Amino acid sequence: MQHLLKDQIDAISPISDEEFAYILSHFVVKKLKKHAFLVQQGDHVKYDYFVMKGCLKAYVADEDTGKEFIYQFAVEDWWVTDREAYFKKSAATINVDCLEDCEVLGITLENREKLGAEMWKYEHFLSVKANWGYNSLQKRLQMMIMGNAKKRYESFIQQYPHLYNRIPKSFIASYLGVSRETLSRLYAL
Repeated sequence: MQHLLKDQIDAISPISDEEFAYILSHFVVKKLKKHAFLVQQGDHVKYDYFVMKGCLKAYVADEDTGKEFIYQFAVEDWWVTDREAYFKKSAATINVDCLEDCEVLGITLENREKLGAEMWKYEHFLSVKANWGYNSLQKRLQMMIMGNAKKRYESFIQQYPHLYNRIPKSFIASYLGVSRETLSRLYAL
């Protein structure tokens, strides 16, 4: 059975088609149009989402200016949600919206924990993915703290070459913590 989620799990903990069918039965499918919110600040966060199709951005918005501060993009084979709100069963403090038409698989915390308790392979997969996510976050924080605009830009291009032409440059600038004008100067070099 060819499926993005199965491929991701298999890369860490190989599973049978039957095991995957059982795992998949715990997810819901959501299809959203471009500009739709997957997670909206203030709303209860019920799901962690696996992206099957499309591109999303996760961000916080300054209440006074409306300026967006993007901290994550999510495309096919990536996960996205307001993790704190998901695990604490609280209201979202971020927004996640669709930059393209999207299809995602959502899993509740209860189903995530149920699968983890029932299937050690799935629990191992979750553990490894959490560690990889933490490592990525650590690298991003180090780059934001220590890297100048040019280094942050070069790092983004190196890490995510497939995103460069898919995401508006103003959003990439926000992700890198620079102005759109600064980003224009960097990619003109």
